[in-house]
Amino acid sequence: MDQNSIELENTGLAPSRPSGITEQETISLPPVDGGKAAWLFLAGAFTVEALVWGFPFAFGVFQEYYSSHEPFAGSPNVAVIGTCAMGIMYLACPLTFAMMQWWPITQRPALGAGLITMCLALSMSSFSTTVGHLILTQGVLYAIGGSLVYCPTVIYVDQWFVKRKGFAFGIMWAGTGLAGFILPLVMEWLLHDYGYKTTLRVWAVALFVLTAPLLYFVRPRLPLNRTSAPRRFDLSFLTSKTFNILQAGNIIESLGYFLPTIYLPMYARSMGASSLMSALTVILFNVASVFGCVAMGSMVDRFHVTTCIMVSTIGSTIGVFVFWGLSASLPLLYTFCVIYGLFAGSYTSAWPGITRYVQKEKAGIETSMVFAWLAAGRGIGNVVSGPLSEALLKGEPWRGEAALGYGSGYGGLIVFTGITAALGGLSFITRRVGWL
Repeated sequence: MDQNSIELENTGLAPSRPSGITEQETISLPPVDGGKAAWLFLAGAFTVEALVWGFPFAFGVFQEYYSSHEPFAGSPNVAVIGTCAMGIMYLACPLTFAMMQWWPITQRPALGAGLITMCLALSMSSFSTTVGHLILTQGVLYAIGGSLVYCPTVIYVDQWFVKRKGFAFGIMWAGTGLAGFILPLVMEWLLHDYGYKTTLRVWAVALFVLTAPLLYFVRPRLPLNRTSAPRRFDLSFLTSKTFNILQAGNIIESLGYFLPTIYLPMYARSMGASSLMSALTVILFNVASVFGCVAMGSMVDRFHVTTCIMVSTIGSTIGVFVFWGLSASLPLLYTFCVIYGLFAGSYTSAWPGITRYVQKEKAGIETSMVFAWLAAGRGIGNVVSGPLSEALLKGEPWRGEAALGYGSGYGGLIVFTGITAALGGLSFITRRVGWL
């Protein structure tokens, strides 16, 4: 066995050898945490992340377009399209991960099936004439396909990176931020010049052409044993106090996290910004989140996860209450977008640290199953935030009764986002009082 593998086994960090895999096969495996194969995989995972998640994270541009153009102008529940796409991708994770852990043979085929489903969903949505149809296609069907592509990728990250797992996930999740820089500009241009039908069809083709070749590199490190019985997995961590405290903070933070990215373009437009300048709000958020994700990923490999979460919490809370709440001009709003992207955008990069913390208490827990339930928790917040945001904006509360951003009609949304961002740091407080 190579020295790299021996050192990892001595630390107890190395993934156990699957049943049916011989020691000779283990010796011939590519190294973890580095090497050509690992970096090619991470590059593929980064790009897949960007293409799969970048589209729904750029939904703010579509939100503005659908709300102001026929045949969707004036229709309720437009925000549900975007939150449905992201929310179902998150919520489907426990089921999808369970299926792929139980039957590992499904992992590689799921990548191709998911890509075809996403492209089909976008093509079908281009024929939509009602918001309900957009919810089913651009929302639900796209999410199902995205989940099938995304889940095997996460499982493989756990095989390729061990000591540097946080860093690897941070790099992969930064892909969403990079796509969030490019896609809003592209989608804004396409929507403005060609309309939603052409935009969705063009992106369906582009998604397939860009993603299909990359699936070659998104492959497992460990060979698949096709003759072994279905793998069982342990869900006992769901009753763990440690997991549930960390999950509670995760869910609460997600209730408000998605709201700025959905409404910032509309908020900027209400301040007199052009289409391009309003799209810049989402772009700045996503660019900042690239750096935030990589920094947080490196932090969780070195510091206690609750400390990392608290850093994200403090930055996010100050950003919302001070920079968004007091914004009366576009420069201050853009400053908020950068701060919020750096700190709130990096929250999920703490998940590898949460997983390690839970595994210390519950030995033998599958990393991917902890990840799946954390994703489901975030999905709860995402789905709820859609209709909740409609309620928070109804009647434009505090308009004319408060100053600056708080009196813009978005005051309730700003306060709610700030409170949930602050409560996302729940785990840090509970650890300090000895509950964790």
